[in-house]
This record gives sequence, structure tokens and C-alpha cells, in this order.
Amino acid sequence: MFRPAGCPRWDPRHEPCIPAVALDGTTALHSMSELLRQAEDLMAVDCASPGETVAVIEYLLAICFASGTCPSSDAEWRSWITEGMDLSSAAAWLDQQPDEAWDLFHEEMPLLQNSLLKADFGDKGTGTAQLVIERAGDYSLHFNHEHLHTDRSLPAADAFRATLTQHVYGIPGRARISGDRLGAKVTNLAAGRLASRIRVIALGRTLGETLRLNLYPHGSHPKDALNTSWVSGDIKRRTFERETEPRVPRGPADLHSALGRSVLLHPRQEPSGEVLVDRVLVGAGELLYLDPRLHLQDAVYSRTTNGLERPLRPSPTRALWQEAHALYSAVVESQAGLYARLHSLLPQEQQGSGAPYYLWAVGLLADQALPVAWTHGSFPYAPGMAKHLHRASWRGSNIAEYIARSLKRAAIVAAEMAFPAVRPSDEAGQIARLDARWAFWPAAEQPFHELLDEVVEGGLEARDPVSEPLFAYTADLLSTARTHLHQRLDRLPPGDRSHQAQARALRRFEDDIADTRAPAELRGEIHR
Repeated sequence: MFRPAGCPRWDPRHEPCIPAVALDGTTALHSMSELLRQAEDLMAVDCASPGETVAVIEYLLAICFASGTCPSSDAEWRSWITEGMDLSSAAAWLDQQPDEAWDLFHEEMPLLQNSLLKADFGDKGTGTAQLVIERAGDYSLHFNHEHLHTDRSLPAADAFRATLTQHVYGIPGRARISGDRLGAKVTNLAAGRLASRIRVIALGRTLGETLRLNLYPHGSHPKDALNTSWVSGDIKRRTFERETEPRVPRGPADLHSALGRSVLLHPRQEPSGEVLVDRVLVGAGELLYLDPRLHLQDAVYSRTTNGLERPLRPSPTRALWQEAHALYSAVVESQAGLYARLHSLLPQEQQGSGAPYYLWAVGLLADQALPVAWTHGSFPYAPGMAKHLHRASWRGSNIAEYIARSLKRAAIVAAEMAFPAVRPSDEAGQIARLDARWAFWPAAEQPFHELLDEVVEGGLEARDPVSEPLFAYTADLLSTARTHLHQRLDRLPPGDRSHQAQARALRRFEDDIADTRAPAELRGEIHR
């Protein structure tokens, strides 16, 4: 038997497996059923990484869709939001599902897994490193791959969440499984459904409100169903013998629970009774054809240099807060999808401090097959204030960009004066030593978030809730930029030439700030 004798069933419907924060701030593990049943008493899911949190929310949404716990129209969606529709029917549906379909270690239909990998598991199964995305890429740095077989077991709950994350965010590369039996294509790991773009989730004050915000009218999908196992259900899965055509999701439950990887987990029970996963095997999974209108309702589109529109992607050189204006622009301009529904909500009375909703953007930065870091940002949204927030974020980003360019020009002037005889190969390094942008950019993020918060606090009653916060933000950024510029210029060696370089660089920076082409707020004016 693949499953060791005596190893118990492990069912995430009833096992504490998802960390969540209660309204009083305490964190505890909850089962999937408890998350749905207690959604109004929980603030948020709080997993080890942003991507893991998104993957759990995706699966909760899939359960809601599969159970029919979703609005039938945009008008009903609005009433669900304003009236706080109860989601416990999804929990009741989940509890009534067949037990064998929800056993993580079932012999034939293991939850979220592909039991067809079983015949290869003895030879190809490795340690758990390749299951966790944050560790999965590490083996590409080791010539002999020995650490793939390191005995580092995962608790079943951790393995369950890691498997959900692989299905959604798995990055492209080569699987550690040969194609001798299932076919050569099982080794070709395609990018997961969310791996190459920014996923935006609307956050409410409770987990229940978050789920309601991200549910949507599902239309008529009679064959829609939750994916619980590769071999269960009536979906004709792909084979791995040759190239395959992506299949169209049958509906939102199918979409949000799609098996983007073939995974197989091997359990082991400790003397204490705890169930661990000690070995895993990962291969290629489903390929989906995604219709942007139906399947990418949260996507924010940007235009490339050649004029093509594509979903916003994570960038290693540009922080997400610098793209916040694109989210608000989507709310203002979109005719359908998540942002159009958010735009349709009526302004509401302020209840306590802070915005009623937030737009949480999450992406995975990767260097080819090597995951690098999660990038994410949370931006406030209040119904009726999308245009104000767009103006604030757009102007705020432009101001920060202009100041950063001015800092670079000041560094160039200082380097040219201080090191006139520098070799061309060393020039970039000398400029980088004096470039204050690398300290300025991280310092600019918090004032930007405070700017948006102040705009929301100003509310719709204010005649102009943006201009004054923008002036304060601009003054804050200028002070920060001048401080970091002085600190960088202080690195110049003592001497008259260095003093002259400092003076010229500072003068160049102030001239740029006072230039008529600079953003109006830098001159104390309102941009019209």
C-alpha cells in the first residue's frame, strides 16, 4: 500500500489547517469548514506568505461557487455586500461531501493530487523541498541536487497549503520526474494560472466580506464542479504523451480549484499521532485556456511599448505601490468584472477609521525557474472615491519618479566633477556610490500609503480631499530626498574638488525641483 498501515485519514474540512486572525487580533488554525462558518468572526486568512494566502482564498471561493453560494447578478452581488450575506451554506455543503473525496492521503483519489504518479514514486519521490515554492527553486543552485532528498518532513497542514499554492503559482521549469511511463510532457512544468501576473483581491473588514467581494455572478455552468482529485469527476484530463490543447474551465469552481500541477504526497504518522508528509513528487498539471473577460476579472491591464495590452506583471525594478494608480483607473474605467462592481457600490457612512475596503495586489517575482520573492501591496478603496484616489496615486507616483530622476542627475554631476579621470569601466560604479535613489525609494513607500489614507479620511464631503495631502506628501518626500542626497555626497573624499562636486550636485537637484517642467506640487501649485 502507498499509504502506510494505520495512517489515519486527514481531512482539511475538519482538521485545523489554515491560520486566520480573529477580530480580537488572535491567530489560530481553523479547518476549512470553520473558516466558512465563522467567516464573520474572522478578520483574515494569515498564511506564511502572500501567495499561500491567495491560494487559500482561491480555494474558498471555489467551494462557494461549487456549493452555489454566490450571487446570480451584479444587483444581487451589491445586496450581498450591503446586507452581509451569510456564507454558512457553503460550510454545510462542504460537510455533506463524500469523505473519500476529501482525504489528503486516499489511495486512489488523494485530495488535490494525481495518483497516476504512484508507480514512479519509489524511484522519483524526493524530500519536501520541491513542494514549497519558496524552497522549490533552491535545487537549481546545487550541482548534485542532494538536498532534494533531505529528510525534512512537513506537517500535513503545511503540505496541504503548499499544494494549493503550487496549483496556483507554480513557476515554469523541469520536473524531477522522467517521462518514461506517463510521457515526456510530464516533466514540462508550465507557469501556474497566477504565476506571471498580479492577482488583485478586494479585502473587507472580515473574511466573510472579503469572500463576498470576490465572488461574482457565475452564469449558467451546468457541468461546473470542484476539482478534488486528478482521477475523480468526469473531466477528461490531459495526457503527457504529446503537446496538448489547453482546456476551457467549466465554470468558476473549476477555474479557482484547477490542478495546475500533478502532485503526490507520501504520509507518515509520528508516535505522537501527528501526520507528516516526508516525500513528494511533482509533475506537470492542467493547462487552461483563459478568457480575459470571464477568467481574469481582477486583472489590471498595462500597455507594452509595442502597444499590446497585457495583465500587470510583478517587476523586480518597480514596486507595486508605484502602480497603484492602475488599480484605481480600472475601478473608474472598467465596464465589467471586479472593478465595475466595486465602482457600482454606493458611498457609505464612515464607520471608524480607515477605508472600508482594500485592494490587495500580489505577485511572484521569479528569475526563470528560480523564485525570488513575493511582491504585494494593499491600497485603500472607499465607494465613490475612485477618482480622488486615482488622482492622488497618479500624482504621488509622478512626484516620486521625478524626485528620483533628479537624484540620479545630481549623482551624475557629482561624479563627473569629483572623478574627472575615472575609467569608463568604473564610471557606473562611481555614480552608483552617490546615487541616493536606492535609499529614497524604500523611504517613499510609507508616505505614499499615508497619502492615500488621508484622502480616504477626507471623504466625499471635502471639496478637494487630494490637494492638501499631496502637498504634505511632496514636502515629506523632498525632505527625505535631500537627507539621503547629503548622506551620499558625504561619501566623497575630503578636498576642494569634492566640495565643489557637492555644491554642484545640490544646486542641480534644487534647479530640477524648481524647473517649470517639474510636477506642480513641487512648486506649491495644484495640478489641474
